[in-house]
Parts: sequence; C-alpha cells; structure tokens
Amino acid sequence: MSPTFRRLLACTFALTTMGAQAADVDFDRYFCDSTLRIDYIFSGTNRMQHIALDQLSKTAGWYGRRHNLGRLPLEGNGQLTLIDPATGDTLYRHSFSTLFQEWQETEEARHVEKAFENTFVVPMPRVAVDAVVQLVDTHRRVSSSLRHRIDPADILIRDRSAEAPTPWAYIRQAGDSREKIDVAFIAEGFAADQMDYFLAVCDSSIAALTAHEPFRSHIDCFNFIAVMPVSRDNGVTIPHKGLWFDTALASSFDTFYSNRYLTTLHIKRLYDVMTGIPFEHFIILANTPEYGGGGIYNFYNLASARTKRFKLEVIVHEFGHSFGGLGDEYAYGDDPETHYPADTEPWEPNLTTLHDFNSKWADLIKPGTPVPTVPDGKDVTSRVGVYEGAGYQSKGVYRPVQECRMKVNEVPEFCPVCQRAITNIIKFYTE
Repeated sequence: MSPTFRRLLACTFALTTMGAQAADVDFDRYFCDSTLRIDYIFSGTNRMQHIALDQLSKTAGWYGRRHNLGRLPLEGNGQLTLIDPATGDTLYRHSFSTLFQEWQETEEARHVEKAFENTFVVPMPRVAVDAVVQLVDTHRRVSSSLRHRIDPADILIRDRSAEAPTPWAYIRQAGDSREKIDVAFIAEGFAADQMDYFLAVCDSSIAALTAHEPFRSHIDCFNFIAVMPVSRDNGVTIPHKGLWFDTALASSFDTFYSNRYLTTLHIKRLYDVMTGIPFEHFIILANTPEYGGGGIYNFYNLASARTKRFKLEVIVHEFGHSFGGLGDEYAYGDDPETHYPADTEPWEPNLTTLHDFNSKWADLIKPGTPVPTVPDGKDVTSRVGVYEGAGYQSKGVYRPVQECRMKVNEVPEFCPVCQRAITNIIKFYTE
C-alpha cells in the first residue's frame, strides 16, 4: 500500500474510545433480539492487507451488550462499525486484534501472502446498515478498510437458528445472559468419555481466575459456560514433534514457528461450534500436557489444560490479553520493527512509550516518583512507576510496576494499573 493511500485512510479514521464517548444507542430501536455472524478473510503480506467479506448467517437471541453500543472500551488493532446509511450515525462498534496482524510482523510475511479467517458477531439490525471494518498499523493509523451494505432481508443470510447446538451447560450462572458477561470454556481434543475431566478443568480454571482481583470482587458479573464438542483424536497438533491430530477446533502448537504458541486458525469452525450458545468471550482448553497457549484481545484465549502450571501461568495471563486488552510487560530484546514505535502511544492500558503518558497511569504515581523509574527491588508488585522494558522491547517501552502478572508467571496478582484496566472493561459490559 502506498504511503499516500495510507495517509488518505488515516484522514478518514476517527476513534471513539471511552475517553470520547458518543451518545448511547437505543438497542430496541435499531436491533432485533438475534445475532448476525459476519465472516471475513484478512490476507496480505508484511506490506499489504486485504479485507474480503466471506459469508453472513444469523441465529436467534443476542447475548452481547445492549448499552454502550456506539462506544469502545479499548481501540484494539482493528474496529468493526455498523452505521446508519441514511444519517451516518454510528449504531454499534466493536474492537479487536487478530492473528493476521501478528503474522504480518513475522519473517514469513516478508516472503509469502497468506489468508486468515476472522469472524465477528453483532446484533441483527432491523434495517439495512453499512458495516465498516478497519485494521490499524503500529502507528494507530488505518492500514486497510472495507465498507459494505448489510440488509437483514437478504435471502443469502443463512438462518442457523434451527441447528442443534453443541452440547453445553452453565457451570456458574450469576444471572440473565443478556445482563452478565458470558465466558465460554470450550473443550478441544477431548473424547466423549473425557468430558467429566474437562468439566473439572473448567471448575479449577474458574477458581484460578476468580482468585485474582478484580475478578474476585466482580464474580457476580460473570456467567461461565462449558461447551463440549467431541474430537476424533485426543490432544492437539504439535508439528515440531510430528504429531498431527483431528480435533474439534484444529488447534496447533508452533504458530508462526514458535513452539509454545498454541492457537487455532480455523475461526469459522470455532463459531460453528458456538452456534446458538450464549457467549461473549472464549477460553479454549486443550487436552494436552504440552505447555503453551495464547490470548488475543476480543478474539480468544487458548491454553493447555493438562499441565500442572496451566491454571495460573496460562489461563490468567492469557485472559488478561483476550478480555482485558493488556499488553505483555516482558522484553525479548530490541527488534528494529517494534510493535510500539516511539512516536505513538500504545492503545494497551498497561504499556507506554511516554509519547502521551498522561493518558495512561500518571494519576496512580506518587508525587516525587521519577519518570522513568529506577527499579529498587522494593514493593515490586504495588509500587507504581514507569519501568523500562515491556512490549517485547528492552528499551523505549515502559510498564507500570517492576513485576506483574502480565510480566512474570510467578507473580500472584495483577498490578494496580492492570486491575483498574480490567475493572473498566467489566463495567463497560455490565453498567
């Protein structure tokens, strides 16, 4: 994509985050109690992106938010917006990050063009709307955009309401799915006779999550659901060991050639499994002792379910990514093509380049604390400052505390900045 076209796209892009609220939208006026599923294909290389519409389908019932419809809690690496074509008013917004955009930073993306599935669910509009999908680059500028019309009367929108759902059950129900945050645990690589074990893993996963603040204080905001698709094979694919399995979601280690990065690229299959089931967020539990996992904001969280460390080290950390939109607070080194350039403030609430630090956690720092802050080994989990080394970079990206759940596996809690960020997300969905 040419620099000129990038600048033109950037000029048309306006963010609506919690810091710049739009008037709330009347759900019943514009939407039905049904779910519209939109499948897209994102493709390209490290230098270009394409967005293509794949297919549309619908099911009865809408289980997502019915307020804050035109607002975003976080910017993410992309946004989906529904617009009234007659007035230009924003009716619904959703932010996300994608595996495709992660892949674009890899060496492979320099040499080959690849395509990735991406699926989103939105409330079914009562009348025709325009859907706008935008992907942003590391400078938070629009890098690709697609606008298309969605007419609820379109005969090619497949009605899947009559399809038999995957076996599922509430594990813990705090209230009506339309008022709570529905988190679905999905079995991956489990046989039919292993579902009792899967349910036990779900219980221990809930205990691990709700042992951490702010989930502990807001447990009544969540419903937890177990979804039990049966896999033909036990386990998940591990290419570096030559192990290939046929599982419900086709999950695999070695994502982007990283041994411990466990993901699924088959997003349409994931949403097929969830047809007709209440959900807002996914936690996929993989039936493997191999240590690994992954979590992507408003996408999914996938974790090994049979390792001794998974409940603390994978589930909680990765849910910080997928639910809270938190960034990694550790450093690998100094990649010249950083995810976090110095002239751009990260959208993740727990990272800063100091480009616009006042928009982050400056209010939580005690007077007299130097910025940047020199580690002193004291109060490593609660002394809020600005510590260099985060976002995979040893220089130029900063984190709030010396040690946090988003940095070190052994730290038992999220830091004050991460706790506030997660609390804001919970309130966005429930208040």
